[in-house]
Amino acid sequence: MDDCPKDICAVTDSSTEGVPASQPPLDPNGTTQRSPEELVARAIAPVKREFLRPPPSSRTTQNNPASDTNVKQPQANVVQEKKSKRQLKRERRQEQNSPLNLCPEIAKTGDVNACSYKDKCRFSHDIEAFMAQKPADLEGDCPFIKADAPCPYGLACRFAGTHKDNAPIATSNLLKKSSEVNGLSKDVQKLLWKNKMRFTKADAVVKSLGLAGPNWKVKKLVDKEEDEVGLDGSHAADETNCKKVVDDSVDCSECPSTFPAAVNAEEACETDELRPLKKAKLLVDEKCSDEGEDATVLENDNEKNSAETELADNVLAEPDRSPKICNLKDATVLEKYNEKKSAETELADDVHAEPDKSLKIHPREKMLIDFREKLYLAPLTTVGNLPFRRVCKTLGADVTCGEMAMCTNLLQGQASEWALLRRHSSEDLFGVQICGAYPDTVARTVELIEKECTVDFIDINMGCPIDIVVDKGAGSFLLTKPLRMKGIIQAASGTVDKPITVKVRTGYFGGKNRIDSLIADIGSWGATAVTIHGRSRQQRYSKLADWDYIYQCARKAPSTLQVLGNGDIFSYLDWNNRKTDSPELSTCMIARGALIKPWLFTEIKEQRHWDISSQERLNILKEYVRFGLEHWGSDKKGVETTRHFVLEWLSYACRYIPVGLLDVIPQRLNWRPPSYYGRDDLETLMASDSAADWIRISEMLLGKVPDGFTFAPKHKSNAYDRAENG
Repeated sequence: MDDCPKDICAVTDSSTEGVPASQPPLDPNGTTQRSPEELVARAIAPVKREFLRPPPSSRTTQNNPASDTNVKQPQANVVQEKKSKRQLKRERRQEQNSPLNLCPEIAKTGDVNACSYKDKCRFSHDIEAFMAQKPADLEGDCPFIKADAPCPYGLACRFAGTHKDNAPIATSNLLKKSSEVNGLSKDVQKLLWKNKMRFTKADAVVKSLGLAGPNWKVKKLVDKEEDEVGLDGSHAADETNCKKVVDDSVDCSECPSTFPAAVNAEEACETDELRPLKKAKLLVDEKCSDEGEDATVLENDNEKNSAETELADNVLAEPDRSPKICNLKDATVLEKYNEKKSAETELADDVHAEPDKSLKIHPREKMLIDFREKLYLAPLTTVGNLPFRRVCKTLGADVTCGEMAMCTNLLQGQASEWALLRRHSSEDLFGVQICGAYPDTVARTVELIEKECTVDFIDINMGCPIDIVVDKGAGSFLLTKPLRMKGIIQAASGTVDKPITVKVRTGYFGGKNRIDSLIADIGSWGATAVTIHGRSRQQRYSKLADWDYIYQCARKAPSTLQVLGNGDIFSYLDWNNRKTDSPELSTCMIARGALIKPWLFTEIKEQRHWDISSQERLNILKEYVRFGLEHWGSDKKGVETTRHFVLEWLSYACRYIPVGLLDVIPQRLNWRPPSYYGRDDLETLMASDSAADWIRISEMLLGKVPDGFTFAPKHKSNAYDRAENG
């Protein structure tokens, strides 16, 4: 107990340090103790008898080591209150007007005159009021004080007491700038906001594949009207209608169509490759129907642009798709961005000196990534953030991938979505995962990522089971649309030179697997690797992964396509068995197993079961906190953001059962842990599934939670839901 923190020793009563030998053996249901084999058959973790504890009276106190003490429990802090948008907006305004909302420029320098906005700044400039209300500094050193580098948060840092008096003035986040890449520049964000970004390569590929769809002529008609409005100021009455048509038009609107005008929206949708017309076509039809010329206008426009397409193909030139600029400021931003990209392109041409840029690279000639025998950390929503990936890298992960990002959000320039693409310098083999429903959207996204980001590969998610993703036609919904899958993969692989990988499930419905019939085609479409999660969309994360089916798909895959397996890898024995049973597998992707015990990568590389101590687990959490403060910041906002993600991770990490407490090893991912005592107080606390105890652990790392703090885990796996599985 010497290595146990002092505040942990007060968490539990002395009576919880061990279980009396005379205590009758109980199982999680309070009945007679079953044999380890019987417990394993029932998917219950076979914890040794001497560590079992009586079942709690209710779920709210289950596995709560502090429930028997007189320490006041913050159970009220666990309930998540749902606030209205108006209330949230009011709270944001109040926070902006608070003295704690100190101007960042003043916080960095400590000079009231440092802000260039002066009285127009929306932040507070009162340093004295800020220092009077600022929370006490946290224990430890500032994560940014390295090699005499300044802290970019200055006075706002929660570790300001450790700053050196003679440290240089911070003018930018030097540490983050040097260690993280793939940020979204303001110039690019403005172009995306105003729909002024060019995607000439993606549009050309989509057009050549015949996946543009019929909506391109709608946007072209609207562009003509917008030109007239922007040049002479006329058509003021129609400006609203024009804007509505533009907003409702699709991303592929500038690409010529390969379908005749007679094809309607329903017929186009039957091809699985085209985007439904929805409101944009209806608006044009209604406008034309007033004059009785709708069919004539569409037919003539189609013939005209077909001729333009043939001419462009003959001269090997792309039609002019430059955006219509009616604003001098927009034109300046676009010109500045295009000059920057042109200079980069010229420099790249001089360095590489490729003989002919017009030749399209065959998929087999692309740069390939050898995934064989590499430990691949799966892209994990919410918890698989950059600090967590850094922790896994230190523990042995070889390949990392960013969290899933939605294509539409990236194309709209959402900063929160672009943050999912950030990469740390320690991630030597890194990819990003995107999710989209249509070929044009995905093609434009991969072109944008290749221009603005530094990645080694791009993964397309076609297996996400979340309802909000499936309802939009993306994720695992694509498993029901093989032709659309084909269009997305072909468009993405034809647009960029980076390797394109795909992540899928066995099928959409349980018992109706279909990837085995598509595995050969996926390679021919342009994908270099495919990851198969051994569950259907209907299964979500319930039951065990079907590895026999994954082996079957690996045997059917062509030699040019690498197949990766995913599902229920939770020990080095699981890894060895999967690789031995199917030599055709390149490697296995590790997902939830890494969330519960990130040292799984170390176990696989060292081929041993690591009976990790509670203090070693706490040290891993401390390292995660340090990485989180470097990533999200060491000010109040950064500390609370780090705390939130620590709690999200603890909602998974509490499921780990130490090796020394089990009658049968290794632990299985689907085992339900009973109520048990740890070998020390800290281990008992870490085994708690109570959010109140997770908050206690976060307070050990980041200090006391602020007033009114609430937390509810975002992700809940039904594999451990006692209400369903009990």
